[in-house]
Amino acid sequence: MRRRDVDLDAGLIRVRGSVSELNSGERIYKAPKSEAGKRSVAIPRSVMPIVVAHMKQFAEPGADGHVFVGAKGATPRRNHFNKLWHKACAEVGIKGLRFHDLRHTGNTLASQTNTSTRKLMTRLGHSSTRAALIYQHTSDRREREIADGVDAVIVNALKRRRRPKGHMGGHGGLIGPENG
Repeated sequence: MRRRDVDLDAGLIRVRGSVSELNSGERIYKAPKSEAGKRSVAIPRSVMPIVVAHMKQFAEPGADGHVFVGAKGATPRRNHFNKLWHKACAEVGIKGLRFHDLRHTGNTLASQTNTSTRKLMTRLGHSSTRAALIYQHTSDRREREIADGVDAVIVNALKRRRRPKGHMGGHGGLIGPENG
């Protein structure tokens, strides 16, 4: 990623492609797998101070400067980065977390914001709903939020509903708190 891909004023990262490392060690720049992969991704506001600090302290200067630079001033190679990643995880007591798992976590969190699958697909750079749905995990907390949302719809409908007169005694086919 280059400095020009990070817009600190707008809080966006522009995804235009990536560098892949071949088994031979050669690095090649590749466009995303599909046109959907070319996109701008908004950075959460709470994360922006960390991004700004990183850009000031670690990123190379100039529009073409690399955002991630190793101790020797070069972009870390995949095998060296993995060693650094595992060491950092071990230092904070995390086992089994792969770097790619961060994308999975971020995309799962994004799926829990009540946005549409279409908007998630755009954010994630997916061209198929199948790919986007992989990240839409459920959790007990999310299940409670969904049930509470459904409950609010029911309660509001019962409050707005006019009670019919007659032998139904105001229950009109729906069971409410007063009808048991």
